[in-house]
Amino acid sequence: MSAPLFVIAQYLLPKQALTSLAGAFARASRGQQTTSVIRWFVGKYGVNMSEAAEPDITRYATFNDFFTRALKPGARPIAAADYVCPVDGAISQLGPITGDQVFQAKGHSYSTTALVGGDAALAAPYTNGAFATIYLSPKDYHRIHMPCDGRLVRMIHVPGDLFSVNPTTARGVPGLFARNERVVCLFEGAHGPFVMVLVGATIVGSMATVWHGIVNPPRPGTVRDWHYTDQAIHLAQGDEMGRFLLGSTVVMLFPPKTVAFTAQWATEVAVRMGEPMGSRP
Repeated sequence: MSAPLFVIAQYLLPKQALTSLAGAFARASRGQQTTSVIRWFVGKYGVNMSEAAEPDITRYATFNDFFTRALKPGARPIAAADYVCPVDGAISQLGPITGDQVFQAKGHSYSTTALVGGDAALAAPYTNGAFATIYLSPKDYHRIHMPCDGRLVRMIHVPGDLFSVNPTTARGVPGLFARNERVVCLFEGAHGPFVMVLVGATIVGSMATVWHGIVNPPRPGTVRDWHYTDQAIHLAQGDEMGRFLLGSTVVMLFPPKTVAFTAQWATEVAVRMGEPMGSRP
């Protein structure tokens, strides 16, 4: 299918229904049927099961168990860096935030305010800051880790569309990451505040965080907001903070003069969790 037709199809598909159906299957324990689907998926996408804590696909009761599989100890060493990569994936975009505009793809950008759910005061510290967008493909490890030490301040579930988030859609759907469903996580770190946004997509059955569990479903269609300033939820660099139950994208926001990305980081470069991401300027 050509890129324009693929984008048009994204508007026409019953994305919510497909996502609900996929989520129900991924949660179900169907014995040999589940194993057959996992075996097909591993072969189709080239999943490296040798690095999984449990490499035997027959031991996974559900597709979600397989998709959110843990890795063997030491499979992702944490680099000695101020900031490390939070996920396995590929860099979609990164660089400076121009005013309040985050670059998505040629011809498209979106505002930090829209990304975090419409709260301009929340977005204000990131004006002229820096961002990084990392796309997780189906073959990738789908747990999300901390780029640096942080104390959880707030989490917001923002309802939205469920477009695919692959590079073709990013080039064709305006404001993609600020219109899809997402979970916005705000932290205070040693070098200042930062935001991690977990972006949903077609057939992403749900997103979860370690402090809350599964955030969606439910999908009530309204913004949900949790504050944690009265709780001491601290996560160390490299700690798991969440996971995708079927994959998507992570967008990170940083205030001005808090992060300088490593020279190796560039668009379309493959990255792994724990690798050096950046340092203080």
